[in-house]
Amino acid sequence: MSEPIIEFKNVSKKYKLYSGNRQKLAAIFSKRVKVKTKEAIKGVSFTIDRGESVALLGKNGAGKSTILKMITEVCFPTEGEIIVNGRVSALLELTAGFDPELTGRENIYLRGTTMGLSREEIKALEPDIIEFADIGEYLDQPVRAYSSGMKSRLGFAINANIKPEILIVDEALSVGDATFRKKCLDKVNKLIADDNVTLLLVTHSTTMAQQFCKRGMVLDGGKIVFDGATADAIVKYDEIMKKAAEKKKKEAVLK
Repeated sequence: MSEPIIEFKNVSKKYKLYSGNRQKLAAIFSKRVKVKTKEAIKGVSFTIDRGESVALLGKNGAGKSTILKMITEVCFPTEGEIIVNGRVSALLELTAGFDPELTGRENIYLRGTTMGLSREEIKALEPDIIEFADIGEYLDQPVRAYSSGMKSRLGFAINANIKPEILIVDEALSVGDATFRKKCLDKVNKLIADDNVTLLLVTHSTTMAQQFCKRGMVLDGGKIVFDGATADAIVKYDEIMKKAAEKKKKEAVLK
């Protein structure tokens, strides 16, 4: 049996909540500064096997994005261990990391280099990226001249065409017009079916979760409260959302 492609071992993540920049600066020089903390992830453990497609469901603040950030090493766990055995492509903030003064073509090489690809590898992938982005003559114009939609198209084209082993998607499939969205959805489907890519999808769309994922994990309060078939995960997610809506309604009445 092959080793898991992603493994979380009793992972917790705490954030320090500073009242402002002054307190943050003071805390650097003195341990006596009292800072509030928030535990976003609490002792989470799970494994994801190569080729699995997993939906992460939960209301805002449940810890979904924190898990993604730790997998992509945007941040690191306070406790526990995370093991990732594959090249990660994250369709999160698609326009992040672009240099506005460089052209789209130059940014393809910049983004590819930061993802660990050699110049030769990027050059081989360049035609597919250009064809997918379909931004015409703007490819050789500075990115600062792009609309937000054009930057998103280029960002998706790069991240989806670098032959990832792990594809992380956080609502990024809503980019662009209807035609481009369908193109993105078809690309993700192709990666899963043809290239045995492992998919980790964070979405509030239960329809999208069912379309792409066989397994669903539901988070609530920084903990995994369900892990199983996507259909059953959606039932649990709907229960949590219904309770949250009822609580909010009661609190509004009390005010």
